[in-house]
Amino acid sequence: MRSALIIAAVAGMAAANPIVARDTSAQDGIDFDVLDAAPEPTKVGPAVGVASETATYNVASASAAAAADATQNPVSPPDSTLAARDNPSPNNSGCTKTEPIGAGYTSTPDTYDAFMANTTYDNIANTPPQIDGYDRVFVALSRAIESPSYLSYTTLKSYDPFLCQQACDTASLCYSFNLYIERDPYFSPNYTNCQNPKSTVNYKCALFGAQVSDQAATNLGQWRADFHVGIKGSNGYNKVAAPAPISGFSAPVELGGAINAPGNYMGAKWYTGPYNPGQCASACTATTAYNSRHPRSDGKYDTCSFFNAYVLSLNGAPQGTYCSMYTTTWGKQYSTNYGQYRGSDRYTVSQSYGFSLAPAS
Repeated sequence: MRSALIIAAVAGMAAANPIVARDTSAQDGIDFDVLDAAPEPTKVGPAVGVASETATYNVASASAAAAADATQNPVSPPDSTLAARDNPSPNNSGCTKTEPIGAGYTSTPDTYDAFMANTTYDNIANTPPQIDGYDRVFVALSRAIESPSYLSYTTLKSYDPFLCQQACDTASLCYSFNLYIERDPYFSPNYTNCQNPKSTVNYKCALFGAQVSDQAATNLGQWRADFHVGIKGSNGYNKVAAPAPISGFSAPVELGGAINAPGNYMGAKWYTGPYNPGQCASACTATTAYNSRHPRSDGKYDTCSFFNAYVLSLNGAPQGTYCSMYTTTWGKQYSTNYGQYRGSDRYTVSQSYGFSLAPAS
């Protein structure tokens, strides 16, 4: 496979650093070199011990970093076994620091096993409403979503999908949400004198910048000292909407898979995090500008006239935005790459859209 890319972090973000191809040629599927060079994401879900978390992803900064990058650098499975901790008489004499108190009710007895066996939580989640503009993709799981596309989360006063939907609709780049019930410690646990405090039950609404599936629900809870966090009633919803229009480009065209063009392929970029075609647009524009300043010996240069932006998922978990750039527009009939295997790992394509350079006015 012709590789035209390396990756480095720019402006604190994981961004692809393409070496601009001087000849446009046929495309040979997904370029895995860009994925290999990307740093591992450090944030895939909500923090512990807080009631809410503000999104740190900045759309304007991401686009600016993508443009600068294009100019400066031209074109394991989750462990499902949580071992038991035998501490029948925990020392809780020093439990003083409270954590966010949830609105849910605790199980009796107040243990992890009783929480996980409580069918009331399942009943709450098993009767979710349909929400206009969203597809419900999984119901009543005992695990929550983890993904590099994580944006933010908030704690609700009730198990209300409509409140979670409203949070997603008002958040920039939100394409899905995960509503679930979590058994959390009432006091901040430690191994010294607050080993296994009593519990509180939170209704959590986590927002993500890409569509999700049950395969990305890998958070089974965790141990905090001798306190066992548990998850029940986990429901997932995906927004059914095209990306927002981008200035300088025609309206996005929904594709099937990813474009696999027989020619005019310039190269690709890769951005971990939420699905953001705006980064692709910035890179496309900056690549053209760079090429115009560095033409071939005949004075001609390649113009990025079209890009394909899509979410690339690894074994069902969204990883980020993949951007392929071309000197000409390719139609839906060329969007034939729905994914590839790499050894035992399966990479799949979703939310694939094409953007053509708008005609000069």
